[in-house]
Amino acid sequence: MFNFVVDRLIKGRPYPNLALHPAEPYTPAWREFGSHYPNTVPVELINHCDLHCYPYCITQTAELSRRDQNKSLLYLYPVQFGWFDYSIDYIELIPAAVKELVRAGQIRILFYYHEGDNPNIIKQRLDYLCEQNKIAKNSYRFVSGNTAADAIENSIHFNDHELLYYLRNKNCEKFFKTGALRRELRFLCLTRTHKWWRATVVTDLVRTGLLDGSLWSYNTQITADDRYDDNPIEVDTLALRDDLTTFINAGPYRCDDLSAQAHNDHSLHSAELFDSTYCSIILETLFDCDGSGGAFLTEKTFKCLKHGHPFIIVGAAGSLAALRSLGYRTFDHVIDNSYDLIRDNTLRYLAVRSTIAQIAALSPTELDEWLAACQADLEHNSRLFLASKWDRLNILQERLNHGK
Repeated sequence: MFNFVVDRLIKGRPYPNLALHPAEPYTPAWREFGSHYPNTVPVELINHCDLHCYPYCITQTAELSRRDQNKSLLYLYPVQFGWFDYSIDYIELIPAAVKELVRAGQIRILFYYHEGDNPNIIKQRLDYLCEQNKIAKNSYRFVSGNTAADAIENSIHFNDHELLYYLRNKNCEKFFKTGALRRELRFLCLTRTHKWWRATVVTDLVRTGLLDGSLWSYNTQITADDRYDDNPIEVDTLALRDDLTTFINAGPYRCDDLSAQAHNDHSLHSAELFDSTYCSIILETLFDCDGSGGAFLTEKTFKCLKHGHPFIIVGAAGSLAALRSLGYRTFDHVIDNSYDLIRDNTLRYLAVRSTIAQIAALSPTELDEWLAACQADLEHNSRLFLASKWDRLNILQERLNHGK
């Protein structure tokens, strides 16, 4: 069981700890905490527990401080970051009564972050904040969406995005095309948010003809906080600088009629895009995961797992290994997945391109046979994704309460 401590409840739902934004559950404002200081948001872990029937209890801070605490229980004070702001002293913002119970060992702070930012750098900041606030460094646990967290003291990797896509897409039935395997087009490659490394990949795939006979999109109008010089792929190694500029200036590129808002609505699924293509080229959120050496997977990948589409991941090294550790299959018998082992970013992309080229070279009949060979893995992945995540939550609870 999770034993959560929250500062207050509104209409039975926990108001995000540390938050100041005035909002109530089930209103649009409830989804806006991440854009308001100090950027702490409603705890997704509680929603996951509700959906997968995992036990938890919630105690309000005032109640806990007024009574003798159950000494056999370890209480967790959850602080979920919408995004991590290094300028904020999150521990200073914790109520004094809670900090006293933290110092006494009755409460452990749970910092929860489903993004893939470098967990080691965040941990250094959290350790510094502990020192500044005279709190022991082992008084918190940091849960991160980055797999590198498992190698860091007091940090745990948990793939929240798997459960988050399960939650947001739960009303959409899994999609599998039945009957004949023949598809009209080779690849499906969708990109909603411009980042320079993504532009590099799509420009190169278009230039080399590897996206001919495919469905692809690239939205140059939605941009992330991403600098050209931070591109982890060496543009000049690919002799791509001029082509990249031309590609961006000619955008955006579309393959459907949905709005930008609909593209980001995880409750939707465009079955016709999957229905007409053999394989997804997934441009994940991060390509080198902030220099952390870890991997980070989002709904972009879990969408293919649920809805039965083979895939190649253009992302961090170890992405496929992370999927296998969750029990998913990665079509190793029909796809050259050796790219997943390559740490050098540019060399990894070149290996991904080679894998894409191998599939692009198949004839229509060979593609049918290739897809047929994927069917067992597709069914396995979909069944696993749709299964209860009770065990995932139990492992996290055990690690938070009883281990690293």
